[in-house]
Amino acid sequence: MLLGGGIVVAGAIAAAVALWPSGGGSPSRNSVSPSGASPSPTVTYPLSQTPRTIPAVREHVPARGPGWRPAPGARVVVGNASLDDEGRLLAGELGMTYAGRTAARDGDVELGLAGSGDQESYTMTVQNRRVRITGPGDAGVFYGTRTLKQEVHGGGTAPEGVVRDAPAEPRRGFMIDIARKYYTAGWIEDRVRELGDLKYNELGLHFSDDQGFRIESSSHPEIVSQRHLSKAEVKRIVDLAASRHITVVPEIDSPGHLGAVIAAHPDLQLRSVSGAAPRGALDISKPAAAKIVDDLLDEFAGVFPGAYWHLGGDEYRALTVSNPAASYPQLAAAARAKYGANAGVADLATGWLNDRADVMRGHSRTTRAWNDGFYRTSVVQPAKDLEVAYWTGKELGARQPAEYLGAGRKVINYNDEFLYYVLGQPQTFVYPTGQRIYERWNPRVLRGTTEVPARYDGQILGGVFAVWSDRAYAQTQDQVAAGIRMPLRATAQKLWDPRTPALSWTQFLQLANRLG
Repeated sequence: MLLGGGIVVAGAIAAAVALWPSGGGSPSRNSVSPSGASPSPTVTYPLSQTPRTIPAVREHVPARGPGWRPAPGARVVVGNASLDDEGRLLAGELGMTYAGRTAARDGDVELGLAGSGDQESYTMTVQNRRVRITGPGDAGVFYGTRTLKQEVHGGGTAPEGVVRDAPAEPRRGFMIDIARKYYTAGWIEDRVRELGDLKYNELGLHFSDDQGFRIESSSHPEIVSQRHLSKAEVKRIVDLAASRHITVVPEIDSPGHLGAVIAAHPDLQLRSVSGAAPRGALDISKPAAAKIVDDLLDEFAGVFPGAYWHLGGDEYRALTVSNPAASYPQLAAAARAKYGANAGVADLATGWLNDRADVMRGHSRTTRAWNDGFYRTSVVQPAKDLEVAYWTGKELGARQPAEYLGAGRKVINYNDEFLYYVLGQPQTFVYPTGQRIYERWNPRVLRGTTEVPARYDGQILGGVFAVWSDRAYAQTQDQVAAGIRMPLRATAQKLWDPRTPALSWTQFLQLANRLG
């Protein structure tokens, strides 16, 4: 008898609703009993094949068996109350019943906490007409459900055997510049769902820049752009992200890129000795400049409860001229007054960054700043716990990544030659392709196309694919989503496992199209 595409025998019909071939080949019939006395049909299966998912699982132990796919009456059950959200989500996605904390039976998926170690690791066992997903932490179990979802949606069947999986990198991020271009809350929520399925765990929101301040503010409503996200919308985004084990990492960039703030407070605009006003640059010699930024940091620490915060720190125009002290004597005077006779403008800017890090440290946040915000200074050094968001090596006095790593700093890879999607392709930027990332990039490639030595692996925390909205109307938000689709998937693969992938790019693209 044929049922659901699998071969079953008399007496096994009741169990057949949970049986399908696993993709390793069709089962075969053995019509002779072990004694050779009389026919006794059985079913055998070839060894299962490794699941095809994005990112690829790192280990699969094959087995013989029919595999698993949801069938009428199949349920999702959990062994721990903390996995309720993961269980409900998976049940809804696979059209199953969520049964909560109850014993598993044939055809069910069971989620549970077990073991110790990497909280993002998991084991998925497909055996005896059931699926069991366990891990030391909720995040790992969630990633196991993403693997199962992709297997079912991509091929219909989860293959028999055991998957043991864990990410190579602890930070796997996507950043969107919502300051220069307004993106709807619904669009951002769609990206959160996409990121969750690809096992990303960070969403960066750059929401303040020269062109706009895009989130409602109670401390300084005068700086908020007409088109912005309400705090209620942001809460929904943050909550949705948390349900996918994604931390939202906000960025209020300072002391540059603050044009939207300065438009409402022109007295804080930096001016040179000749009266020139570089766009977006605060006069950090003025106490009022620090107060307004700290007001915003304190306010938005309550909006974004995650563990990480991006302070920016890049492209401060006062430090892009040949003689900062001569061009901005008020900054030089403030540096000497605060840090001593040998201090210069770079020391004042570094002290500014340290002071903002102190504010966020008071909110128990781990902070990062762009690599070009780490200046060569003589008196004030950047705080030792500031992480380096390395994106460029083109700035004046640029330093190689190894200089930061050699000093013991932790670094996050934002390499602008691979991971920057800049709307309108200004300057030398071109839209990245997924193929180039897939074939030529890995987390050690921090600047250009050259890897840093493997001895720094422990200091490279991961990477972030970033969308910058420099020319806001160059693409619609839907065009952006389509343009980043394959680069996001390629980046996810290389952050989960930086080794050369088993699939060719053509095979990877076909897989992505099949998985949706």
